[in-house]
Amino acid sequence: MSGPAGPLPAREVLRLAAPALPVLAAEPLYLLVDTAVVGRLGAVPLAGLAVAAVLFAQVTTQLTFLSYGTTARAARLHGAGRRADAVAEGVQATWLALAAGLLVVVVGQAVAGPTTRALGAVPEIAAGAEAWLRVALLGAPLVLVTLAGNGWMRGVQDTVRPLYFVLAGNGLSALACAPLVHGLGSWTGLGLVGSAVANVAGQLVGAALFLGALIRERRRLGVALRPHATVLRAQLGLARDLLARSLAFQACFLSAAAVATRFGAPTAAAHQIVLQLWAFQALVLDAVAIAAQSLVGAALGAPDDAAGARARAVARQVTWYGLWLGLLFGVVFAALAGVLPPVFTPDSAVLAVVPVAWWFFVALQPIAGVVFAVDGVLLGAGDAAYLRTTTLLAAVVGFLPLIWASLLFGWGLAGIWTGLAMFMLIRLLAVLTRLRSGRWAVAGAVRGG
Repeated sequence: MSGPAGPLPAREVLRLAAPALPVLAAEPLYLLVDTAVVGRLGAVPLAGLAVAAVLFAQVTTQLTFLSYGTTARAARLHGAGRRADAVAEGVQATWLALAAGLLVVVVGQAVAGPTTRALGAVPEIAAGAEAWLRVALLGAPLVLVTLAGNGWMRGVQDTVRPLYFVLAGNGLSALACAPLVHGLGSWTGLGLVGSAVANVAGQLVGAALFLGALIRERRRLGVALRPHATVLRAQLGLARDLLARSLAFQACFLSAAAVATRFGAPTAAAHQIVLQLWAFQALVLDAVAIAAQSLVGAALGAPDDAAGARARAVARQVTWYGLWLGLLFGVVFAALAGVLPPVFTPDSAVLAVVPVAWWFFVALQPIAGVVFAVDGVLLGAGDAAYLRTTTLLAAVVGFLPLIWASLLFGWGLAGIWTGLAMFMLIRLLAVLTRLRSGRWAVAGAVRGG
């Protein structure tokens, strides 16, 4: 990006966000296929998959810094016209992914038995979960390589090839899942473990495609392959902040689920329905945040005096896009209030509770649109430490006290979603304050450089 600051065309955001959205949605969609295939084995294997999948999901949930942190650093270098250095960030992130992945495999294999037995309600469920998890853990380095690949490619504003790579891997997993689980012809299949094998096969394809793209780029640009301690330390600094932020999210949403179950099955089910819809709309808003990351990072990295002004102009425009998208979601979900919940369940007791959370969910859409967009701006600027601190503050002051007060005073779903509302309002105030201050807009090929 170069030239004076000016309006950011919507097509520029769409160019980056549109391919990013299917990449974000691919894993949740595959999990639906996986669940449907394993569900045909019966309740016990499906429960085993639920336990093991929650544990394995922590790998991608807690280590997303390999994607978001790499995007922030690579985008600045790309904006500075230093594509080779941006690709070098991908090389170093891949080394970090392999090291972290091997650590996950070793530690995961050691604790797979105890953790699945702790979460599994009965021995049969725990045994199935352990068998699935031990196989699935072998794919952890591959998942992390894919995260790193997404990170550097988004940083150089290439969101199309990652779409093809992720769809190829997840497509193979989806096609292989049923035959591996249920068999083919005279072969009876592997049962629940076949699901994990399909997972690893797809992850192998996706990681190989990302590695192939990285190797071709580094050869073309003459980028060194060896680990670089200085870059690795800088990436780990971002990792610390993003990991703490991710843990705050996990503490909040796990606490909310735990409290909801204590108000009975209808309340827990209603909470789950609305929360899954929240997760769905978050995918769309995250796609906008990814575009913001790449555009803001590139703007700040540009080697001219207008870099900071241009980044601030991009931030303002992306924030407006987030607001309008949030308003659109709010209108759509308000209109579907009587139509969408029955798609998830015919249970009248659950449907009677859903509206308690539903109207919080609708009202929060514009707030979420702005918060997610500005999160992307600040992540693109490498301002992860501020996001870490304010997210922890929002969790400790807003979300968690109201969740546990809901249990203590019997406020039910209304108290839980009031907690979520406070969490989002505190984050909104924090990110808008930071955006207005302009202190995040530190120009240079690297933050502070």
